[in-house]
Amino acid sequence: MVAPSPVVAPPPVVAPKNRGRHGGATPTSNPNVFLIIMIFLELVLQNFGPYADRQVINLDPRIDDDNIRPIILLGGMNGGGKTTLMDAIRLALYGSRAQCSTRGNLSYADFLTQCVNNKADPVNKTRIELVFEHIEDDKPIQYRVVRTWEKNPKDGKDSLGILGADETWPQSLVNIWDEYIENILPLGISNLFLFDGEQVKELAEQEIPPTVVVDAINALLGLELADKLAIDLEILVNRKKKENADTQDLAKLEEIESRLREQSNKKAATEAELNDLQKDLKELEIKHEEAVNKYIAEGGKIAAESSKLDTQKENEVKNLENVRQELCELAEGVLPLALIPNLLSQIQTQAEKEFKIQQVQLAKDVLIARDQRLLNLLNQLNLELEKINNIQTFLVEDINNLYAGNSSTETTWLNADEESLTLLDNIIYRLQTAQNQANKKLLELQNYEEEILGIERQIQTAATPEEYTKLKKDREKTQGELTKAISKIELLNRTLTELETAINQGRKELNEYTSDSLKHQSTEHLINAATKVQQTLKIFREKLTLRKLNKLEEEVKNCFLYLLHKSDLVHRIAIDAKTFSLSLYDLNGKPVPKHRLSAGEKQLLAIAFLWGLAKVSGKHLPIAIDTPLGRLDSSHRNNLVERYFPAASHQVILLSTDTEISKPEHQTLKENEAIAREYLLEYNSKNRETTIKEGYFW
Repeated sequence: MVAPSPVVAPPPVVAPKNRGRHGGATPTSNPNVFLIIMIFLELVLQNFGPYADRQVINLDPRIDDDNIRPIILLGGMNGGGKTTLMDAIRLALYGSRAQCSTRGNLSYADFLTQCVNNKADPVNKTRIELVFEHIEDDKPIQYRVVRTWEKNPKDGKDSLGILGADETWPQSLVNIWDEYIENILPLGISNLFLFDGEQVKELAEQEIPPTVVVDAINALLGLELADKLAIDLEILVNRKKKENADTQDLAKLEEIESRLREQSNKKAATEAELNDLQKDLKELEIKHEEAVNKYIAEGGKIAAESSKLDTQKENEVKNLENVRQELCELAEGVLPLALIPNLLSQIQTQAEKEFKIQQVQLAKDVLIARDQRLLNLLNQLNLELEKINNIQTFLVEDINNLYAGNSSTETTWLNADEESLTLLDNIIYRLQTAQNQANKKLLELQNYEEEILGIERQIQTAATPEEYTKLKKDREKTQGELTKAISKIELLNRTLTELETAINQGRKELNEYTSDSLKHQSTEHLINAATKVQQTLKIFREKLTLRKLNKLEEEVKNCFLYLLHKSDLVHRIAIDAKTFSLSLYDLNGKPVPKHRLSAGEKQLLAIAFLWGLAKVSGKHLPIAIDTPLGRLDSSHRNNLVERYFPAASHQVILLSTDTEISKPEHQTLKENEAIAREYLLEYNSKNRETTIKEGYFW
């Protein structure tokens, strides 16, 4: 066994000072004060992935005895080895149980071989060392976890060593390491503290949390223990039943149990196949959507509708010709007079003036005739001539005064009578009506012309027959594959339902059969007691779930509002007790559909979910985040940088590109005194190696 590097004793664990400089209340009373129970101190990589030779990263966030800055910032471009660092931490802690990103379906031996640096000397072993400190019996204890292996390991596994602070190898701890680390950072909830941006993206986009998060929630709520105890009780009961059954009963029991095992195995295989199909379904949906979009974008849809478009064009052309015919009919009437509107107006004015002159002259003639009759009467009365002359003079002057302003000497050239004037007014009215109708018809004509032009443009963009055939074939192929996958998923779901029904029936048959075959009172008592315990466990599990979910709902809501910095969006968050899906409600108790949230708000909700789970777990552990900001806009990035990273834990390891924690975000973290150490992962594409250097991109 290769001797590891000695563990250097760091300063004692202390609570950090509150250095938050942004306003607003955090989800806890003081987010920068932690009861630290675990802290990563150092990570050593030797010939691991792109990291050649021996490279050391100091992860201790403590600047001195009185000051802790939570963030360890590691910058690197995509493909430069950021995710490899996360895998190294997981691998050091959990070995073959580690959920590493690049392992996939590889065996552990093949995965270890894959992790060996491609230019490493075969003599030198690949090595990972992780130094951490945690509190045990109210005292800080340090361990250096060392894993070494060769390329193509003979026994298919690595060599594990644990070095204590006294530089000794406690072999007893190596033998129980898996159980020991489960008490500090259980594998089931490790994804709440060691996660990446893709995990956040998946959690944000799905209505129901992914399997890894559901498993973490079950582990967090303690539901795994209750389920395991229920299974153990069932095994114990069946064992006791078998011990006390006769030979015939035993054979029957074994037959039933064999059938149950077969059905359970078939159910597990069906679930695995269903899970794979559901993953394939997402890819097929994307592929089909791309084919449909291409079919539409390249004119396939228009080509398919070409006959319909031709018919539509013919109808529009007919409508256009009808409107033109109606315009021609309007032109046969008074409409051409619209070409001389000024002349018509002058004629109407002149006619009205002449008609007025005629009326005045008629009135004047009537008055003169009346005056003449009066004078004749006066002459018959034998009045004095002087008086008659005075009366005559008065009458003449009176008429002249009455018509002094109405000259009848103006030239009249129309000499229109009243009937002609009425006819002229009628023509002008009809002309206005015809003009309004013509304007409407012209507008209709323009609309039809635009419709025809639009249809012609669509027809021009239609795919050629050869292109249309190919586009249609591609679309129908993806549609067929998608339909086939959906049908198979439905068939598997029905199969699962049938298997679950059969398994439940088998268990019921097993319980009924063996209960009838029991002979000993003591065993019956144990079975009855176990049944009561199982019922109690069921009630306990339900109440435990509700109690912890209530706490989790409040914590997730507080974290989300704190990150979002928008208090009027969500008033309450509810978590389904079976699927753990989130439901949001506003101040009026009305549901807030998740699709109303922006993409950034969905990701903040996902991060708040993970943060709330980590807080409810009661375990104050380091947090490592790979690609934390890649899909967020600037405002949501600022919220995470200012509110989440400094407050998430006493130690936050950020693995970021230069576009995620860019210059402004980096400056903000520096000004808030949140960064303890910075490293840059420089990748040499020629040598395909990464070198770790102090400092960041700027």
